[in-house]
Amino acid sequence: MSLMFNGIGVSRGTAIGQAYLLRRNQIDVASRTLQKDTIPAEVRRFKRAVKMARAQLLTARDNIPKDAPSDVSSFLETHILMLDDAVLSQRPVEIIKTEMINAEAALQQQREELIKVFGSMDDSYLATRIDDVNHVIDSVLRALDGGTEHVLGSEQWKGQIIVADDLTPADTVTMQHHGVAGFVTETGGQLSHTAILARSLGIPAIVGVPNIRRYIKTGEVITLDGRLGMVLAEPTEEMLTDFRRQQKDNRLRLRELAKLLDTEAITTDGVKIRLSANIEIEEDLKALKRVNADGVGLYRTEFLYMNRETVPSEQDHFKVYTKVVRALKGAPLTIRTADLGADKQATGQLASRTRPQAHNPAMGLRGIRLCLSDTSLFIPQLRAILRASARGPIKMLLPMLTTVAEIKQCLKLVEQVKQSLREENIEFDEKMPIGGMIEVPAAAIEAERFAKHLDFLSIGTNDLIQYTLAIDRIDDQVDYLYDPLHPAVLTLIKMTIDAGLKSGIPVAMCGEMAGDARFVRLLLGLGLTEFSMPPNLILETKRNLITCRRATLKKQVSTMLAAHTCEERQVLLDKINASAPEN
Repeated sequence: MSLMFNGIGVSRGTAIGQAYLLRRNQIDVASRTLQKDTIPAEVRRFKRAVKMARAQLLTARDNIPKDAPSDVSSFLETHILMLDDAVLSQRPVEIIKTEMINAEAALQQQREELIKVFGSMDDSYLATRIDDVNHVIDSVLRALDGGTEHVLGSEQWKGQIIVADDLTPADTVTMQHHGVAGFVTETGGQLSHTAILARSLGIPAIVGVPNIRRYIKTGEVITLDGRLGMVLAEPTEEMLTDFRRQQKDNRLRLRELAKLLDTEAITTDGVKIRLSANIEIEEDLKALKRVNADGVGLYRTEFLYMNRETVPSEQDHFKVYTKVVRALKGAPLTIRTADLGADKQATGQLASRTRPQAHNPAMGLRGIRLCLSDTSLFIPQLRAILRASARGPIKMLLPMLTTVAEIKQCLKLVEQVKQSLREENIEFDEKMPIGGMIEVPAAAIEAERFAKHLDFLSIGTNDLIQYTLAIDRIDDQVDYLYDPLHPAVLTLIKMTIDAGLKSGIPVAMCGEMAGDARFVRLLLGLGLTEFSMPPNLILETKRNLITCRRATLKKQVSTMLAAHTCEERQVLLDKINASAPEN
């Protein structure tokens, strides 16, 4: 009998293959009291285990494909740094010596201490990072156990789908190296390092399928749909035929989309649409070029502050921005100033300045609030962006704005930086546009006032929806409330677009909604003509928009906004999308 399992699809793509159940030996940590004269030997045993775990991570890092994004190696480097940190490499030694207990028990005791510390931070991002601590500690425990069976690396797994309780970043990299078709895990979420790596490496993946290993056997054929988050076990021949047809259709769809590379994004009634890309690292530029994007609509700069021990200097910023703007060869680059805080934390020296003990970090000192509170962080970035603006068309985007006063503070700082550059005879674009992100309800309501001080607006839907509906979108107990069609959300988006039109400044959208095929026609009907999204969604969005007439959509969307219930709105949205190409 066929069984269907649903989880969180974290990396798009489909796979058919035999399941391989990864059952690692659970380490039974028993505490033993040591004789005083055996303590030195126990310390040496612990240090050998740390060394062995480190060697395994280095091996995984060395096996990373050359064309893999840089964040892949960064995750492994983070785990290596964690192993080198005194918290994990020295503190257990102290526990062994002072409490005279075995290495496993000392390490377990330290794990419990760290869990308490992370748990008290009340931060969803840090809650995810405790997974990394556990991965690193487990690797040492297994080394202490004398085994290396947990290290993935078998050629026989080529084409198979790994089913595991959890996977470490090292596992994920090694899996890709050995050509596995995909993976399913019982735990994990969208923001886990394993999920991020799966997306970066292009491995179809689903996480968060509890107890799936109880129902699947090694060797059993299963299918995986990373977009829908669906696993099918023991599929019938008819199901397999249908799944293979879907895979074939998807390949055909991608080939058809490729034909749109040089097609202009214009609706049937002549409205020009701007389709830009969201990027985070230089390697994303390759993907942007593959789809002929109209430039970069959102360049996230937080990566400059992560996985490093020191605060990035003005020159660090300048080098990166210059490289990107040159690579774009005249296409516009929108650089968002550091949006640190909440789910994007810095590391190293900067961590203590960006990670205050807030009860609710998402509503605390983050984004522009943090930059204005510590201008020693902000000014080097402002100088670098302005200096880079002399090398190509750059716009500056300010995140997490809530008040006009914040805008005025930012503009005053920018003017001070400009003046210092003039005095130093350093070139920059005097007219570099400065825009603001609309991602809190107050900003959307005040958009018309914001527009009087800014050159453009950009709607960040992820946070806008979260703050409007007062829900944490990564909290699976309330994520069902995360509804982009909520009347309040649509009203705020429309208010922002209308404010831009009234003030004569452009309004773009760079949140996930902009690249979601279910909503792009709705957004066009609301008046949006500038979309920015991950590069791999651009051609699909273009195909969706060039086949429609905006004037018709405006009427349909107007009717939809007047609907009173979610059901009515969904029916009307289905009608709007009815003529869209199949996604």
